[in-house]
Amino acid sequence: MSEVRNKGIEAKNASVRLASLSSAVKDSALEAMAQALENSMDRIMAENQKDVNAAIDAGRSRALVDRLVLNEKRIRDMAEGLRQIKALPDPIGETVSGWTRPNGLQLAQRRVPMGVIGIIYESRPNVTADAIGLCIKTSNAVVLRGGSEAIHSNQAIARAMAEAAYESGIPKGAVQLICDTDRSSVIELMQLCGIIDVLIPRGGAGLIKTVVENSKVPVIETGVGNCHVYVDGECDPEMAVKIVVNAKTNRPGVCNAAETLLIDKKVAPELLPVITAQLQERGVELRGCPEAVELINGLIPATEEDWCTEYLDMVMAVRVVDGVEEAISHISKYGTRHSEAIVTNNYFNGQRFIQEVDAAAVYVNASTRFTDGFEFGFGAEIGISTQKLHARGPMGLKELTTIKYVVLGDGQIR
Repeated sequence: MSEVRNKGIEAKNASVRLASLSSAVKDSALEAMAQALENSMDRIMAENQKDVNAAIDAGRSRALVDRLVLNEKRIRDMAEGLRQIKALPDPIGETVSGWTRPNGLQLAQRRVPMGVIGIIYESRPNVTADAIGLCIKTSNAVVLRGGSEAIHSNQAIARAMAEAAYESGIPKGAVQLICDTDRSSVIELMQLCGIIDVLIPRGGAGLIKTVVENSKVPVIETGVGNCHVYVDGECDPEMAVKIVVNAKTNRPGVCNAAETLLIDKKVAPELLPVITAQLQERGVELRGCPEAVELINGLIPATEEDWCTEYLDMVMAVRVVDGVEEAISHISKYGTRHSEAIVTNNYFNGQRFIQEVDAAAVYVNASTRFTDGFEFGFGAEIGISTQKLHARGPMGLKELTTIKYVVLGDGQIR
């Protein structure tokens, strides 16, 4: 039996026992896993360095290397995320709604685990910790298949967390990491219908497209982030500069980083030079529409492809638009329904942006970088869904559950 199938079956068996675990056992395991990450910090960073060195030797981009790097702060943040998950209410067993029928039947919708959650992801080893923590809290078993570029990091994290979880009463087999980095293991995981209950891909457009189009397992589509910041004609200039610079440069290699700046032609002559100077000072390559190129020396003329691209790097497209309507039209055409922001002092323009922009998260006067489970108060996230069925936006605990109907009677027949 293959590694993928064997680990999938082990996870399926564990999921049955997981479903009946108490909140106390799960919370104890989450604390133990957080401590395990902190206690294993040196080993995790040593294994991570192997991945980082390999990425540098392979000529990977600076942004990709940044996504790989684990330092003391990032590992402590992972542990803190687990503790935040621990502190949240356990959704399992929650009665969502209840009612009594005229025949006396008592019905209730009760929140229950999905079962076995498969996650296919790239680059970021912190996903390993977030996914395990969220799945344990929601009584789901998890099968992880990370990218080859982070294999040593993922193995070190998963090993430390699984050992701590099992010692705390979590059924053995509930935490699985696929170590086979061949592409065939991804294909096989997508075929495990009846073993994996739901599959969540996290990564670039190519990975997500492959999973959505080829999986036999139900998929929750997570987000390619071609995110925009629109600077309105009525804005606070200082705020606009801060938000655009943060949205692009804080961590350019993540899906909630802004990829395109849209700016109203009313303020572009005065404000665009200030914004672009700040971006260029930080090493951002800018690609502009004809109006932007005319205003700013050194801009590379943008192509149609630039408006569609999730760069995940220190590159940004710039377009001058004629007001909020044209900005919304541009986002509607090129956006990926992830995170979109407007900077404005005009209440009506802000409300129109909220109502007409189709995205999982819409911001008024704030950076797109906040679209994140930790920042939203979920402790962590399993991914950011850009679809509209079941879950949308950062997926925390409740998004990893489904419901069952519990019906109580006293002998009713139909």
